Amino acid sequence: MIYHLFQYFEQSGIDLPGMGLMHYLSFRAMMASVTAILVALLAGKRIIRLLQKKQIGETVRDLGLQGQIEKKGTPTMGGVIIILSILSGVLLFCDLTNIYVLLLILSTLWCGALGFTDDYIKVFRHNKEGLSEKGKLVAQMLLGLIVGIAVWQSPDIVVREKVAGEATIVSSAEKTVEAEVLVENSSYKEENVVKSTKTTIPFVKNHEFDYRWLSPFKGVWGWYAKWAIYVLMIIIVITACSNGTNLTDGLDGLAAGTSAIVGVVLGVLGWLSGNLIDSNYLNIMYLPGTGEIAIFMSAFAGALIGFLWYNSYPAQVFMGDTGSLTIGGIIGVSAVLLRKELLLPLLCGIFFVESLSVLLQRAYFRTTKKRYGEGRRIWSMTPLHHHYQDKKELPGHVLIHKPVPPHHEAKITARFWIVGIILAVATLALLKIR
Repeated sequence: MIYHLFQYFEQSGIDLPGMGLMHYLSFRAMMASVTAILVALLAGKRIIRLLQKKQIGETVRDLGLQGQIEKKGTPTMGGVIIILSILSGVLLFCDLTNIYVLLLILSTLWCGALGFTDDYIKVFRHNKEGLSEKGKLVAQMLLGLIVGIAVWQSPDIVVREKVAGEATIVSSAEKTVEAEVLVENSSYKEENVVKSTKTTIPFVKNHEFDYRWLSPFKGVWGWYAKWAIYVLMIIIVITACSNGTNLTDGLDGLAAGTSAIVGVVLGVLGWLSGNLIDSNYLNIMYLPGTGEIAIFMSAFAGALIGFLWYNSYPAQVFMGDTGSLTIGGIIGVSAVLLRKELLLPLLCGIFFVESLSVLLQRAYFRTTKKRYGEGRRIWSMTPLHHHYQDKKELPGHVLIHKPVPPHHEAKITARFWIVGIILAVATLALLKIR
């Protein structure tokens, strides 16, 4: 709102000291981050007190993990702090007419409401299962569908094609449909922009992959088929990210710290993709308008850093599904909008491995139960971070025994953060590797 207020002053001929700073993404990104941190620090304490007063505490099942019982009663639903902090920075310093910002705000509120509902059922209705898995998946897939349709239909979500000897071979029928989409938005003034299903992929010359290549059809049907494939991919990415972050939220500070690292990288990618000179130098897609995503992700990272003040070991508050589902949704949507979703297995390697450990554990348990009459496990406990904790031995065969000696959860969290930083640096390094 401050951004729009200064724009109004400028259009009205009012000259205020420092007004020109609002034209710089760097300044607005810093201010959004600082605002989010301050809101998290100042509002967080009051929200924690309110949660304690309302007796909104974590219910803990005794799984034999070290220090688990001590966490019983710790305030949960702290994701409200994260959401409030993000929106404070975004609403003050982002361009609220930007389609990317609007989609990210929608995703924040959507996933926040979904997580809040899940936590509400667990805390107030004393149902430890919360929302059903099917219910969560349907809501997450619906968000993915909305974002996918927006990417397909919005004339403001476009890609500027490279023109220096890089002509794209497209059938005449597809060209006609693409042209019709662009003509509808006569206000768009960028040159060589198209509605595209291209995305970023590492290790290839132009760093680009087109979902059109997966379409079994050509012509007009091919045009619709490629968009159907792209929208389906968007749904899968957003659903997977939201659930992956939710599974990672099991140790004090683990999900918040790891997600902050991912948020910084996505902010950098948004900055580079939205800058014509930088994107041309790095030979990556120029996506007009995505510079605003850098500001959003600055607020995102700032909110998580501020939340870590209270969530680091020993945690004074847990984010709950209100926070974890929101964080995952934001990461998934921002990656899709930046055309970097195929980099997520590396960038979000922590979330990916945590989710994979759960899936493999379940599949192995069910398979061995059918074959041997009793279920066996690959790891002592999943998600994977619990495998490294000190805990009671569970009955039954375990393929990979717990490490000797087991680690304290603060050490596990710190080491996961270090791995996250390595993955983040590797992701950025891929921009120059061909």
